[in-house]
Amino acid sequence: MQEITPKDLRQKLEKKKLVKLLDVREPYENKEYNIGGVLIPLGELLSRLNELEEFKNNEVVVYCKSGNRSQMAQHLLVNAGFEEVFNLKGGMEAWKKEFDA
Repeated sequence: MQEITPKDLRQKLEKKKLVKLLDVREPYENKEYNIGGVLIPLGELLSRLNELEEFKNNEVVVYCKSGNRSQMAQHLLVNAGFEEVFNLKGGMEAWKKEFDA
């Protein structure tokens, strides 16, 4: 499975590359800190895959708090036919450490 570092993701976002961000945390976690991704908690992902259908052929970066839930989401998306799915290495904890320290 493919991973992307916070630094590499930020560079893509700054270059305005077409990247779909998917936050699979719970709503309270997203409220506390987020980077603008679509919020679909991991437990709802299978029933809401149709909301992401238009991005099936685009790059999707999945993230959570530490990278564990997003890794599960990554497997679900790949199994559903999404072609380029990246897990944010270390999740929001790594992002905050890199950019908000």
